[in-house]
Amino acid sequence: MPTVSGTTGLPAGFAAAPAVGTATGTAAVREPSKTLDKEAFLKLLVAQMRYQDPSSPMDTTQMMNQTTQLTTVEQLTALVSTSQAAFATQQQLSSSALVGQKVSWTDPTTKATGVGVVSAVRFTDDGPVLRVGTADVAMGHVTGVTTA
Repeated sequence: MPTVSGTTGLPAGFAAAPAVGTATGTAAVREPSKTLDKEAFLKLLVAQMRYQDPSSPMDTTQMMNQTTQLTTVEQLTALVSTSQAAFATQQQLSSSALVGQKVSWTDPTTKATGVGVVSAVRFTDDGPVLRVGTADVAMGHVTGVTTA
């Protein structure tokens, strides 16, 4: 069991962090991550192993289960990335096929509708944007497609 130093209640060798806004230091505010990625998961597993009670070490089955969970998280992360890339490619192909086609669309903010022939497609971070006459129409706002 680690020894406790002074009145801080921390194990020996650990120092208390200075209070935020004190003369000895100001802590930077960091936005916490809302997801648990593989790196954070591995850090938690290593910390758990490092600070385990030597008189009752972690069960090897439990450790294997956690390692399996880490591998699963890595594989799911890779699968999500691959699926997102495939979806983006599919959107690009689908929107490119609309060049020369007559489309109808509805503007979600004004509820105005329009009809026209797609002359070009532009790819943005938010998805494909169709050029119809003088209007830029997001692919998601298209309500119908017919031959020109």
